[in-house]
Amino acid sequence: MLFQLLRELEPYRAKLVAVSKTKPVEAIQVLYDEGQRIFGENRVQEIMEKADRLPSDIQWHMIGHLQTNKIKYIAPFIHLIQSVDRPKLLHAIQAEAAKINRIIPILLQLHVAQEETKFGFSEEELMVFLNEEPPASFPNVAIQGVMAMASFTEDEKQIRREFAQVRATYGRIKTKYFQDNPEFSECSMGMSGDYQIALEEGATMVRIGSLLFGPRPCQITP
Repeated sequence: MLFQLLRELEPYRAKLVAVSKTKPVEAIQVLYDEGQRIFGENRVQEIMEKADRLPSDIQWHMIGHLQTNKIKYIAPFIHLIQSVDRPKLLHAIQAEAAKINRIIPILLQLHVAQEETKFGFSEEELMVFLNEEPPASFPNVAIQGVMAMASFTEDEKQIRREFAQVRATYGRIKTKYFQDNPEFSECSMGMSGDYQIALEEGATMVRIGSLLFGPRPCQITP
């Protein structure tokens, strides 16, 4: 499946993030041996445990909701924090990165889905924030683009609208705040069920879990 996905992504020049949350290191090692290097996790403890047991050239992406008091544990090695969903978190990443004299790459998470449980900035909130605190205010953070999740729905038209909205927001932010910054180039959107639509709407990075690793086991409550 890995090679099939890579062939699909090639015309779009999009990156593949293998979402390895809840998966054992043995399963990650199989994909690594096949050539995959980018893996996404959503829990700090899990990413730390796996990083200790797997090859050092893996590019770990934090894709889950991140608490500010957990940043220090991943700051020395994280390749990209995709889920920067609020100003407080960005400030905390800047502080931790400055302590270790490192520049940490991040994506700004946008909220476009209907579910209120999903996190992220609206476009208006993000514009207000960047007006008040421009990117130069965060010298130890490299803002490289945006990330978003579409609504959990079978309505493909709605999913397409939401991905188009993300790409349009990305373009407006790029033009206004990052026009002279080639690092601001990533639009991370699309998962196993909707990545084809995301690619058509301009994704530069997709996050695929179940297609690569199989479905997560159902949790049975007593």
